[in-house]
Amino acid sequence: MKTSNFTLLGIFMIMTVFTLSTTSCSSDDGPTVNITVNEGPSGDIGGDFTGNGGNGSRTINWTNNLATADYNADITSSATGTFVMTVADANGTVVLERNLVGGTEPDSFSGVTSAGEPGNWTVTITLSSFNGDGSYSLSAGN
Repeated sequence: MKTSNFTLLGIFMIMTVFTLSTTSCSSDDGPTVNITVNEGPSGDIGGDFTGNGGNGSRTINWTNNLATADYNADITSSATGTFVMTVADANGTVVLERNLVGGTEPDSFSGVTSAGEPGNWTVTITLSSFNGDGSYSLSAGN
C-alpha cells in the first residue's frame, strides 16, 4: 500500500499540534530570591541577597561567643519588597528583629543586638516580594 507524502505530512502536523497543546512547561522565569553566605559560621558572618519579586528565607547557624552582636544591612537597589533580619541567641530568644522596605527610607540599618546567651545563634534572613539586591553582616559584639 502506497501512502502519499501529503497524508504523512498531515498526520505529522496533527500529532505535533496535539503534543504542543497538551504539554505543560514550568516557568523558570518566575519570581525568585537568592540569599548567600559569604563568610562564617564562626567569627564574622555576612552575605548578599537578590530578588526579582520572589519570597524566601535562609537560616544560618552562627557561633557567637559574646553576649551581643554588631549588625548591618543595606538595600543597595530595590523598588519593592521587604527584607527582615531576625537574630536569636543560644537559648532561642530573639535579640534582634529589624526590617527594610524597598523604595522607602531608610535603606539601611546598623547597631548592636540586645544582650543574649553566648553560643550557637541563628540568623534568619527573609525576603518578601523582594525586587532588588543588598547585603548583611554580623560580628561578635562587646
